[in-house]
Amino acid sequence: MIQVSQLSKAYGRQVIFDETGFTLNAGERIGLVGRNGHGKTTLFRMLLGQEQPDSGTISIPNGYSIGHLSQHIHFTEPTVLAEACLALPKHDNGVDETYRAEKILTGLGFDADDFLRSPHDLSGGFQIRLNLAKALLQEPNLLLLDEPTNYLDILSIRWLREFLRTWKNELMLITHDRAFLDSVSTHTMGIHRCKLRKMEGGTEKFWQQIMMDEEVYERTRINDEKKRQEIEQFVNRFRAQATRAKAVQSKIKALARHERLDKLDTIRTLEFQFNEEPFVGKWLMETKGLAFSYDAAGKPLIDDLSIVVGPKDRIAIIGPNGRGKTTLLNLFAGELRPARGEVVLNAKCRLGYFGQTNIDRLSPSMTVEEEIMSVVPDELRRTARAIAGTMMFEGDAALKKISVLSGGERSRVLLGKLLAQPSNLLLLDEPTNHLDMESVDSLLEAIDAFDGAVIIVTHSEMILRAVATRLIVFDRGAVRVFEGTYEDFLERVGWQSECEHGNDQKPRQPDDRITKKELRKLRADIITERSKILNPIQTRIAAIESTIVHLEQQCEEAEKELLAASEKGDWQAIGDQSKLLDNAKSEIEILFAELAELHETFEEKSREYELRLSGIGAS
Repeated sequence: MIQVSQLSKAYGRQVIFDETGFTLNAGERIGLVGRNGHGKTTLFRMLLGQEQPDSGTISIPNGYSIGHLSQHIHFTEPTVLAEACLALPKHDNGVDETYRAEKILTGLGFDADDFLRSPHDLSGGFQIRLNLAKALLQEPNLLLLDEPTNYLDILSIRWLREFLRTWKNELMLITHDRAFLDSVSTHTMGIHRCKLRKMEGGTEKFWQQIMMDEEVYERTRINDEKKRQEIEQFVNRFRAQATRAKAVQSKIKALARHERLDKLDTIRTLEFQFNEEPFVGKWLMETKGLAFSYDAAGKPLIDDLSIVVGPKDRIAIIGPNGRGKTTLLNLFAGELRPARGEVVLNAKCRLGYFGQTNIDRLSPSMTVEEEIMSVVPDELRRTARAIAGTMMFEGDAALKKISVLSGGERSRVLLGKLLAQPSNLLLLDEPTNHLDMESVDSLLEAIDAFDGAVIIVTHSEMILRAVATRLIVFDRGAVRVFEGTYEDFLERVGWQSECEHGNDQKPRQPDDRITKKELRKLRADIITERSKILNPIQTRIAAIESTIVHLEQQCEEAEKELLAASEKGDWQAIGDQSKLLDNAKSEIEILFAELAELHETFEEKSREYELRLSGIGAS
């Protein structure tokens, strides 16, 4: 158990924590939430002893180990597997647990050939994955993970989710992916107004409680202000009257005793609204037989891809890392030339492109305001200032040089340029990596409201489910268009490589493997079972909805008949129609209650089967 009490921390005038604390109990998996800059990473650093609080105590039991996902790259072993094995606990009985290292590395996207590579030859993202593997293998009492999904592809994220759901020790997790966080954590702890607050359950329940508490606080504050004003008016009115002196003094003392509630400050978050360029036509972009390879002699990264992008399409490009998703986006943007085929843009297509590599193209010597004005030079300075403000560069912050900004701040500048630039086709490459949950929600709302087309690369299944109606899928060694949502893809196709991606939690031993054929059968069995369970629920839901519609029509007819009977003074008809109306309304209420329960059951069962499908092979 970890006990944090009366914790305070400030950087200059910016207060991060103000006499706050929490208790971490055995087996709790905590999702740590809060807006960017409110202290999540600072709390991790203090728990690790890398920073000290200004005041307060952090009590950690003797012998209690804390592991974390380190951004520091320091490898000493000649191979990836040997480096990972350094993190394995040492046993006196000499048991070889190399299989555990292999299993976790495979789950995080390494293949057998990678095991023998030098860690120094890995890309930056895979070096961080190796650090993550070492943190998981250590099995510390408390594991701290700060945005681990930023470095993973969709298959590794699905594997990590299932791995963390079975984590036996304590866990604290920071991620902007709300669905991932809620699926893993047992509790949510938020940093809000310099205080820490923990409660059981997911993020939605947590923020609903915060909102409710603040509404109560504000109502109390307004009522207190009214009472204070009444007391002050009484004191001012009767202060000079000797006969009221005792009452006046009593009121003055009451006023002094009663603490004044301050008005809560408004907490800013990012606000998105894309600048739409009107478009009338059947298609914005078309690719024909598109092919590309960085190695002319090797297998094409992209081969024979054809797609027509309509004016309001929502297309997600999905697949493991290194397969060509960002390359495809660069081909769409005209930043790469295809080896074969072509990308044809409609003459009235206006591209808006957010790419992670584009952050490096920001000019270090320019200010935030100047960068935003560079895409809309004809706009007034106040327009650029307003957009900078929505990206949380308010006032003089808009005059900061790009060179002094953090990676997350530069990402916001790039988003600001995207908002300023008129467009009807957005190309978005992992736009949420540097955003907090509230800003991700704002971005999703802006995408939903955008009247043009959107093509997005993302590993977040939450975003895929919220946005995509069509997919471009990199899997099975090829790229193809899938007409349907992400849920449709999981149900009808699924990830071929998941069976090779570490979703088997058992030791990889010669006599203990699951074949691809067995995996496909297991998947088919689960899908069949899901249909048997969910289809009757869907049928009952449809029947209830139909009955409700019919009863509502009966109510309308009964109300008309009741009105006519009232005008005629036909008391028998009035009684009959009133009874009919009451019965119909009562039945509607009963059916609505059943409908709500059925919808809740359907959602719960759907989530259960989704988890089973994503965790096929888990023990």
